Amino acid sequence: MLTKTDKLFTSIFILLITAELICGSIQSLSAWHYITKPSLLIALTVFFYSQSKGLASKTRIITVLALVFSLLGDVLLMFVDMSPHYFMLGLVSFLVAHVCYCLVFLIYRNPKINLLGVSAVFFIYALGLFYLLKDGLGDLLIPVLIYMIVILMMAITAFLRQKKVPSKSFILVFLGALLFLISDSLLALNKFYMPLRFSSISIMLTYALAQYFIVLGLLKQR
Repeated sequence: MLTKTDKLFTSIFILLITAELICGSIQSLSAWHYITKPSLLIALTVFFYSQSKGLASKTRIITVLALVFSLLGDVLLMFVDMSPHYFMLGLVSFLVAHVCYCLVFLIYRNPKINLLGVSAVFFIYALGLFYLLKDGLGDLLIPVLIYMIVILMMAITAFLRQKKVPSKSFILVFLGALLFLISDSLLALNKFYMPLRFSSISIMLTYALAQYFIVLGLLKQR
């Protein structure tokens, strides 16, 4: 059940996503993209920080760090056309963000869950994705491979919260982790395999919703 504050923020966040999708897709509005894209993570960070006073301080601090490094990654990736170094720096920023999320999820890990089944599913998915990407990675082969491993760990650790947190919290966070995985997969396919139609919309929409669901799910952990 969403509180009044949750509903108000959700409405604002939908407007921000819509603005970003429009500005990121229409060339004449591209200058606004440098405002609308960072606004998503800024809004999420402010919302989480203001609403998370009931959470353990460790969860609160590490989640804020994950959001801040995600924001930094967003900003860096906006300048990849200027230099390929920005892509690598953005990759590192998101890698740190995923590590932070892993640490947050592991705080409420259910030790009774068998890792074998869920790990096998994600491994098969990653193997298929890597098969498509490997020929186009070039010098980024090792960094991208490391990044893939870390984001898979993020999804797996999100699954490990099952039955250790309220079901609503688990579902929202795990859904967010899956959307994050999908968003990064689309980005990788578009960059290293072949251009995808409407890629800017699909990548940003899945990414924004991923961050939203993770934040909301962690808040429901209280």
